[in-house]
Amino acid sequence: MTVARMPNNPDYGIDAPGVLAMFFVVGALCLVLGRFARPIAIGSVTIDFGYAPQITGGVFLLEGVLMFIYVKWGKLRHRDRMLTQVPWMGDERVLDVGTGRGLLLIGAAKRLTTGAAVGIDIWSAKDMAGNAPERTQANIALEGVSGKVELRSEDASKMSFPDGSFDVVVSNLCIHNIPRQAGRDRACREIARVLRPGGWAVISDYKLTKKYAAVFAGEGFAVEWRGPFWRDTFPPLKMFVTRKPL
Repeated sequence: MTVARMPNNPDYGIDAPGVLAMFFVVGALCLVLGRFARPIAIGSVTIDFGYAPQITGGVFLLEGVLMFIYVKWGKLRHRDRMLTQVPWMGDERVLDVGTGRGLLLIGAAKRLTTGAAVGIDIWSAKDMAGNAPERTQANIALEGVSGKVELRSEDASKMSFPDGSFDVVVSNLCIHNIPRQAGRDRACREIARVLRPGGWAVISDYKLTKKYAAVFAGEGFAVEWRGPFWRDTFPPLKMFVTRKPL
């Protein structure tokens, strides 16, 4: 019987693998087209592609490189940036919405002494390559936080937790994956609901953040903005920090 070997280091995966592949494939095809394409004569009209395909290809490849740098290194910096927004005491109960491979979840757990952290996800491989609770659990074990962490398969727009269950909720690049605005609004209201009075939420995404913030504002939360962060995230991420009224 073959026994699967545990990895030696945590693997936090490739975010949006289809998008990353598209950048490199389209970029390479455009460069090839620009290199070998010849002018096309249609009647009296001649179409000369010139350098346009090569420029387009270069832009796509650059975007692919920037995204790869983010998914391998930049998101580690962004995780720390998000977690430093919270005034940790060590006894918090934390929820990570859209935990993926557990990057935020594990980072939060390392800040806890008597507290505990829960990560929820629907484990979509489209949103992260090889997304599965078993891989997240392997990272949890490698990072030495197994006793502080629990994983659950749950939809962010319909959580099973009672009201006021968490002191801190964090979420990065998750809510935009919910297909419709009504669903995204429900997810934001669910985050607001499961926070205890005085609890903190730190939400980060590359789009739709103003709509998320509007839901929290409608629930009486004050919102403080951070970013966008151009140097180490791609697409450039924004985040807001908000606290549930007492």
